[in-house]
Amino acid sequence: MAAFAEYYTNFLWAWLQNLWYFIKTFFYLFYKLLIEDAISYCLNLGQHVATFDVWGWICLIIVSLCNIAFLFFLCYRLFQLVRRYIFFRAKEVDKDKLMEEVARLREQADQLVKEKSRIFALKFGQGEGANAGKLPENVGAGAGEGAEGAEGEQAPSRFTKLINLDEKYERNPNMVVMTDEDLLTLPQIVTRFTNFAASQLKLYYTEETIRLFISGMGTAKVLILEGISGTGKTSLPYAMGKFFNNNTSIISVQPSWRDRTELIGYFNEFTKKFNETDFLACLYEKSLREDPTFIVLDEMNLARIEYYFADFLSIMEMPDVAEWKIDLIAAPSETDPKNVVYGKFLVPQNVWFIGTANNDDSTFTITDKVYDRAVTLELNTKADYFDAPLTESYNCSYSYLDSLFERAHNEYQISDKTLGLIREFDDFIRENFKISFGNRIMKQLKLFVPVYMACGGAELGGVDFIIASKILRKFKALNLPFLTKELKELAKFMNDKFGEGTMPYCQDFIKELQKTG
Repeated sequence: MAAFAEYYTNFLWAWLQNLWYFIKTFFYLFYKLLIEDAISYCLNLGQHVATFDVWGWICLIIVSLCNIAFLFFLCYRLFQLVRRYIFFRAKEVDKDKLMEEVARLREQADQLVKEKSRIFALKFGQGEGANAGKLPENVGAGAGEGAEGAEGEQAPSRFTKLINLDEKYERNPNMVVMTDEDLLTLPQIVTRFTNFAASQLKLYYTEETIRLFISGMGTAKVLILEGISGTGKTSLPYAMGKFFNNNTSIISVQPSWRDRTELIGYFNEFTKKFNETDFLACLYEKSLREDPTFIVLDEMNLARIEYYFADFLSIMEMPDVAEWKIDLIAAPSETDPKNVVYGKFLVPQNVWFIGTANNDDSTFTITDKVYDRAVTLELNTKADYFDAPLTESYNCSYSYLDSLFERAHNEYQISDKTLGLIREFDDFIRENFKISFGNRIMKQLKLFVPVYMACGGAELGGVDFIIASKILRKFKALNLPFLTKELKELAKFMNDKFGEGTMPYCQDFIKELQKTG
């Protein structure tokens, strides 16, 4: 034992000496190459440099530059090879992890399929006997084929939320029965809402703001509320929903929204279910009600409105409301909700889309395409407190409210004199600013002003609001610093033609344009 220990000790000592010699020699080579030999090279150069002539010096410089370039190229190639190896190794590791994840997901999918088969077997009573493990022939049928079970039981619907809403309103249908006391006029509705919001919700609005809001409802199905934070943009439609005994649905727009699927969902081919969004469920529920309803797209310009809301902007331009249909799914099914017919959903007439918008660095600019199709209200100030009498909510059906709008359109038409002034204004801005009224704006003008007048406003007041919010808004895209003279002439034209002090919205907007310019 002692002899072996002596042998092994000598062996380890000799091996360690050889290892130390290898390490010392390795580092000595670097020392010799980079320091000792470099010093001798410099000394050798110093001995011969005194004998160089001009051509010798030129050759020395050229050779030195070539040597330096060669060393740099060699080091750079070594660096590239090392980096390539590291990147390649990292990609291989990621690839191995990805393959492991794919294998794990496949295993989970197989387990889900087996679990689904087992559930169907239990559901159809095939868990025992000779038929155990077998499935009915129509279990694998597509979701759009309306497959039924062995005992005639219908397959579940692809629209879970919407079917639940159908069942909810089938048990408790929404029916609005109005009494004689509920047959209010538009001015009475304006006054009643301002008192209701103040007394019940502690929200204060001027009658002018509510008059503009209700006139907007009689003009378009899309309203945009702009203004600084805290002025009641979201609380206004919220209070309006409470006023009509129907809670307003508030949908928070996300910056990631890029298309219609973010808004209304999509059909999942793997699960054979429709991924229903909260917006779709809210919109469908409105179709089951008889009262006026509202859906708020909160901070609607956090994403591009003309992307995710494009379908609605397009269909609501169609004159026939029977064509306001949204395509939900290609293949119809008997199990679909009752208001989804042949895969299409008809947008209900009793709903208004209210978009709130802040204009800051975190939002997108609202384009003219959206502005032209909506009625825009700016809420930059809060109304003062006033002592309102205790006022209850209003029992009103959509059909009655729509009849009030229709009556206003028939009884309060814009006078020929005012239409003549509008044509003169159109000629003036076309000549000086290359901007003109479009057919859409003229149509909205003829819808908005009568309702505004029916709500208790003046004819020129409604014209003033539409011109400011629809026409003068387009001036922001012009090169305003070069239009100072034209803007002064425009302000003078408004005072001369329409009367001084009769167009406050336009005059204030022109002043803002002059400040910007």
